[in-house]
Amino acid sequence: MKASLKYSGNRYIFSVVFAALIAVSGFFIIPIGVIPVVLKNLFVVLAGTVLGGIYGGLAVLVFLAAGLIGIPVFVIGGGIGVFNTPLGGYLAGYFFASLAAGLICGKPKTGEKKANALLLLRITAASAAGFSIILFCGVFYMMRLNSITFPAAMAAGFLPFIPGDLIKLAASVPLALKLRPIAARYINPEAK
Repeated sequence: MKASLKYSGNRYIFSVVFAALIAVSGFFIIPIGVIPVVLKNLFVVLAGTVLGGIYGGLAVLVFLAAGLIGIPVFVIGGGIGVFNTPLGGYLAGYFFASLAAGLICGKPKTGEKKANALLLLRITAASAAGFSIILFCGVFYMMRLNSITFPAAMAAGFLPFIPGDLIKLAASVPLALKLRPIAARYINPEAK
């Protein structure tokens, strides 16, 4: 029973650590072209692919809760008013992206130390789904908020982010491959 409680606590600690990484990553903005690249969504997707759906989603919920109560963890500050801006759709998409990426990847297992083709494909698909979900949530929210058409929302809120997200996708897959076995030792040690 004690071991079970110990590992349960580790799961929550990893979620909180990822929530902090998501929050801090907003301070690192890479000016590439017209649209600056922000690393938040990279860590959102990594939370899901590394921790699995439930604990990755929990990490994003902790991050969102911190922002909603006014802690300035969002790119433009904090508070519920941020959800009345186009950024609100992307933020809402963070939870669904992390959850979906984690469900596609599944819980990390200690036996994943050696990457195989199936695991690589699963992590790549999960990461691509995560980044796509964030962008589509942003597009649909932008349509609703600004009363614009789908093509206009795609042009403003999807297409400009593709180059940066492709770079982050390329970075997220090897990171997840390295981090999953490490996380598994602490949050899912019984799974081989």
